[in-house]
Amino acid sequence: MIFARVQNYRTRQGIVKYLFYAFVIIFIYRSTTIHSSELEEVTFLNKASSKSIQTITQNAIRGSILDRNGNILAIDLIKQRINIDPSLVQDEYIALLAEALSMPSYELRKILEKKKLAGRRYLIIKKNLAVTDPIINKISELKKNVQKVCVSSMVDQKNSWLDKTKSLAGFIMPIKEKVEEIKCSKQKIAGVFLETESFRYYPKNESLAALLGRVNEFNYGAFGVEKEFDRYLAGMNGKKRLADNKSNSDIYYDAEIIEPLEHGEDIQLTIDADIQFYLYNAIKNSAEFHEAKSASAIVLAPNGEILALANYPSANPNDRQNFDAEGYRNRVLADKIEPGSTMKPFTMLLALDKGVISATDDELIDVTERIGNIRPDEKYKEMTVKLILQKSHNLGTVNISERLENEDFYDAWSKLGFGDSLGLMPSIENPGILRHSSSWGLADKRSLAFGHGPMNMNLAQLARAYLVFANEGALPELKLVINNSNNNRKQQVFSPESTKKISSILDSVASMEGSGYRAIIDGYDIAGKTGTAEIVIDGKYNKDGAKRTYFVGFSPVIEPKYIIAVRLDHPKQCFASWDPALKIRCEGSNSASMAFRDAMEQILNNDLTLQPKSDT
Repeated sequence: MIFARVQNYRTRQGIVKYLFYAFVIIFIYRSTTIHSSELEEVTFLNKASSKSIQTITQNAIRGSILDRNGNILAIDLIKQRINIDPSLVQDEYIALLAEALSMPSYELRKILEKKKLAGRRYLIIKKNLAVTDPIINKISELKKNVQKVCVSSMVDQKNSWLDKTKSLAGFIMPIKEKVEEIKCSKQKIAGVFLETESFRYYPKNESLAALLGRVNEFNYGAFGVEKEFDRYLAGMNGKKRLADNKSNSDIYYDAEIIEPLEHGEDIQLTIDADIQFYLYNAIKNSAEFHEAKSASAIVLAPNGEILALANYPSANPNDRQNFDAEGYRNRVLADKIEPGSTMKPFTMLLALDKGVISATDDELIDVTERIGNIRPDEKYKEMTVKLILQKSHNLGTVNISERLENEDFYDAWSKLGFGDSLGLMPSIENPGILRHSSSWGLADKRSLAFGHGPMNMNLAQLARAYLVFANEGALPELKLVINNSNNNRKQQVFSPESTKKISSILDSVASMEGSGYRAIIDGYDIAGKTGTAEIVIDGKYNKDGAKRTYFVGFSPVIEPKYIIAVRLDHPKQCFASWDPALKIRCEGSNSASMAFRDAMEQILNNDLTLQPKSDT
């Protein structure tokens, strides 16, 4: 039986064949695209996960600086700021965000659009906000809010399977225009961040600037105590890594601690904030009145604790816009000085201990013969030790020094700590110089007796030397920081008997007959010594009035409670006590002694444990 071919058999066979080819191609295409999409999805998830991993730095809070009574001298104030990424904030949230920020909606929208066009992704919209500020609470609540957010985008039109088949078959397909696609979802506000920042604040302003110093822009110590004890105050910033965890449908963050956060330690100084206030105002007023270039002073307790340390001119450490290095210069510790006649009591102490004088009222010292460059003043012929100190007489002092050996001088001055660091703030301290006695000539020993010659020191060293009058001839270490160590070590320099005798004589200096008559305080016993030293300029002592004037004193005379050393640099305006309009040359007696009196009077009057003497 012969079968005939169906009509148009070849045509139908071709169509079936091509349809089969198309089916195979579509199958392969779909298999490939599905696999690719799965790979892309995995890659996308990996990328998203890796981007969700971030390292966050936690800033340590700097330790506070306190005075001896717990009053705050320096503290980190915690402030908050609101940072916005304009490219992330959704339009639906702008009005709500503006309301939370207490600003007009149109103004916020304008700012965001401007920053967005400029490509800015960091905008501090509010700063220096207290943690209790209502804005902080409103922003926190807003960040919890969920709103319907719609995003519009232009996308390519999707091709049908027939279009894809035609494209695979080689047909040229017309280009379709993009269409707008709007997707809506529930979202929280994006691009709004609450950030914490700290601001170093100094409640006492200028009065403690040179001692405390300040921090730099990174909140690390730049000067003073802030720098010297930065390793304790600064603490250690912490670091932690945040990564998403998708063990369930909810996304949350696991924190991995990379470096633990350690906040800074508090430091308690021996400073008394009230005494510091009295001292600073006293030297400031005196410097301005006497037109001095600068002034500095220190107050010590008998055990060596520093109760106040002041310098003028000073700076406001809370002012971050202006900076003047001179305002942070700690002249008490950093400047080397020749202390002048304030050293005469120690020459007498040494001579009394060595038995070359008796310091009695019937002992007379000849002051009629020239010794070296020291000439008689033709005012006195014979003087007692008391009168020599009372009148600050150079020739009388040198006469006594001639009876002492160089080695004895050097040994005593070494025990007083001259030439050695105090160890308070080593980075700024100038320990001065005390040349060995083997290098001295006759002029060196003579000038050393009244505070010049082969030595210089800082004001804190000079004040410390006067602690022998509060410790029966012994010298304690100076202390600036209160700690748990019981370092009460003392160096015995002079005998208690000699110290007591010279101490009682120094009482006469602050009397109407003494050079320190302007240090007298009604109702209180004052002992001390004036000093004046010409400033060395270009290697020579200035003879045109450039001087440093001093007064170092203590009160009460018996069992002193406060020791104060004051220094004025180049005072230019001084007046006679009997005529306030009569200008006279500046000395320690008519400038530094007045600053001492103003400070000590305030301190004594506000010490309830001390009662002034009655006039009757």
